Amino acid sequence: MNRKTIRVELVSQFYRKNHCAIFLTILVALLSGLSGAIVSWITKELIDMLSGQSRFTLCQILLMCVSFALFHGFILFLNYISEPAYIRRAMRQYKDKAFCFLSAKNISSFRKETTSAYLSALTNDAASIEADYINSLQPIVTKVVSFFGSLVLMIFVSPALTIFSILIISIPTIVSAVMGKKMAKAQKEVSDRNTAFTATMTDCLSGFQVIKSFQAEKEINRLFVEENGKLEESKYRLRRIGVMTGRLGGIAGMLAQLGVFLFGAYLAKDGSRITAGTVLMFVNLMNFLIPPVADLPKLLASKKAAAGLVDKLADSLSQSTGSVGGAEVEEVHDGISLNNVSFAYEEGGKEILHDINCEFLPGRSYAIVGASGSGKSTFLNLLMAANNEYKGEITIDGCELRDIDPDSLYDLLTVIQQNVFIFNSSIKDNVTMFRDFPEGKIEEAMRKAHLCELIRDRGEEYLCGEGGKGLSGGEKQRISIARSLLKESSVLLADEVTSALDAKTSYEVINEILELDSMTRIVVTHSLEEQVLRRYDEIIVLKDGTIEEKGNFADLMARDGYFKALYTVAG
Repeated sequence: MNRKTIRVELVSQFYRKNHCAIFLTILVALLSGLSGAIVSWITKELIDMLSGQSRFTLCQILLMCVSFALFHGFILFLNYISEPAYIRRAMRQYKDKAFCFLSAKNISSFRKETTSAYLSALTNDAASIEADYINSLQPIVTKVVSFFGSLVLMIFVSPALTIFSILIISIPTIVSAVMGKKMAKAQKEVSDRNTAFTATMTDCLSGFQVIKSFQAEKEINRLFVEENGKLEESKYRLRRIGVMTGRLGGIAGMLAQLGVFLFGAYLAKDGSRITAGTVLMFVNLMNFLIPPVADLPKLLASKKAAAGLVDKLADSLSQSTGSVGGAEVEEVHDGISLNNVSFAYEEGGKEILHDINCEFLPGRSYAIVGASGSGKSTFLNLLMAANNEYKGEITIDGCELRDIDPDSLYDLLTVIQQNVFIFNSSIKDNVTMFRDFPEGKIEEAMRKAHLCELIRDRGEEYLCGEGGKGLSGGEKQRISIARSLLKESSVLLADEVTSALDAKTSYEVINEILELDSMTRIVVTHSLEEQVLRRYDEIIVLKDGTIEEKGNFADLMARDGYFKALYTVAG
């Protein structure tokens, strides 16, 4: 989906199923805009009545005041039920849709992006959009109606004084127009700095253990202070522009009011048909002419800047690498084949994998071994479609990986990573990934993954904590195995799942994976224990990005080649 389509979809969420609340919000704005002209006219009649120049009696004016109070109460009630409802639905739908687009991205796209950009877009930027885009609807309409309502009343009462008023309000108009452009630029800078600050915060918190173990607190604090300083500096510049705009607009407004008062007094003294009440009405109406002129450019500039944040998110969400296929593969019958596959992370860069040729048959188990940097994890990532910019062919049942629909592919594959991601939710939710399964099926998956002891001790509803901090490494891996069993995928990919586990737990986890004989199991491992390696149907040995040897444990040891050397060193 292209950027323009995504942007239209995002903006439409502000209004989808929200028309009634929007209509009432606009109605409140219209009525509020007229109230200024109404109260100014009532004030004029009250002053003229005191000087004997009004056609209304005191009782009539009091009745007007009571009616106006009831009118304001009605406006308050409408505003109470409409504006909060409008904002709630608009922002909820906007963020829901944005996350829906985000979750639809393929792995190869997402791996090349930074999560901090999305965190900032759905927190800081969303707050700016709410304040400057959604919340701006009512004040913009109110100020426009207030301006034209006041202008019509002024023209009706005194055209001459109206012309003078229009000329004099050009001063705050010029001030506001100049400062509005500067504010939009400053707001974009704040958004960019928020993204960088969020990225730094994410790194600092995610790497807390590493920071402490290397005693790098001082250095990390310095990084944090630098980014925080840059963010607050950009916000400081935005605030300064806001203060300057407000102050200059206020001063210009006061001068304009004073000018209208003096000119009105001159006309009244000159014997024209302008009364004292009319002069005071004009002075009061300037409060409803100058703010719209001063504030509207700023409101529109802020609205435009907030719309730019929607554009920025749409840009990120539209970025995708490679084509997305539409072929459907429901189950692996013939196997997975790699034919002359080569891969480099950057075009023209050093190849991580070179001329890989191998085949994975259904229901069999495979170990991928090799020295550090030999390309094991990259090999597995290509099978996961984490990057489709490879040379050669990767096929599943004869269908090229790049041509397979991502949803269909993810139905086929299950991935167990070295660091299993655990949600801050119950054990059961983490096993089911918040989906509905028959209870018997869940219990069977937990039993096969050897989670029974954990469930017996803590219960299915035990909260795992942020990142699964309430669980051991082995318990996390068993949860990931249970997830795989529930998913009933054809292929299980495991990447260094035992590297952070002790020897006993490591053996138990690998044993549990190898028992899943209904799946094709492809395991990247650094562990070279004979008891485990003998259980694999085939071992693929990588060296400097190429397949050096293939075969079962006995065959590889008999060849007395590279694998035996690796095994001997590990032993």
